[in-house]
Amino acid sequence: MAQPHLGLIVPPAAGAVPVDGPLLYGDRIRFSARGLGLGEISTRGYVEVIDAVIGKARELAAEGVEAVSLMGTSLSFFRGAAFNRELQAELTRATGLPSSTMSDAIVNGLASLGVKRVAVATAYIDEVNRLLRRYLDDSGFEPLAIHGLSISDVQAVAAVPTEVLVDLCRTVFKASPGADGILISCGGLVTLDAVRQVEAELGAPVVSSSPAGFWDLVRCAGLDPRAPGHGRLFAQDVSAVRPHAAAPLP
Repeated sequence: MAQPHLGLIVPPAAGAVPVDGPLLYGDRIRFSARGLGLGEISTRGYVEVIDAVIGKARELAAEGVEAVSLMGTSLSFFRGAAFNRELQAELTRATGLPSSTMSDAIVNGLASLGVKRVAVATAYIDEVNRLLRRYLDDSGFEPLAIHGLSISDVQAVAAVPTEVLVDLCRTVFKASPGADGILISCGGLVTLDAVRQVEAELGAPVVSSSPAGFWDLVRCAGLDPRAPGHGRLFAQDVSAVRPHAAAPLP
């Protein structure tokens, strides 16, 4: 059987495949990426690159990938839930391939784990946290406390230590009585170790942007997204997973 080949559109200019993909799936799946050159994690930065997304998707389709994802959470939610849906549909129209965005991935991941009331830990500045709250509200979730690390530098997010992420999750979960689970939002954060630690310590399911982005893309491609040992999201029977039905917009 040929090795599946999936495509990623990533914010950094270098266009490297995020580390989570190979860690989760090893040589089961081949990933290729194209970079957008995002200058900063802010609305200004997103506006400068968002129009390049479809062109990058077409490049990946020409390379022969079988599905494609925009692997940037805030880049796909910053204009709201309706825009994210339109963007995902345009990715499919432009390429003829199954597609996803990282904003699709986080809500599909939360829904699949039965999380509705969510504690949210992010890398973001306040401006982006407000946009994330709106996106989650419009998608039918109840975001409780949202705490961010106030990072706008695209390269800096990858250097955030696991201990900082675990402590941020502790803080936001404590500030969110009644939360069903935790969301770690920002595709640049390296979170697989933090997810395992937080789930073990707090007993709550955790969905994190980059791992969820790979999970959702693999699932959209019709492949088995399970990766044992990487948290509750990756332990689920694929046949039980259904796409999240977003709440209707007013």
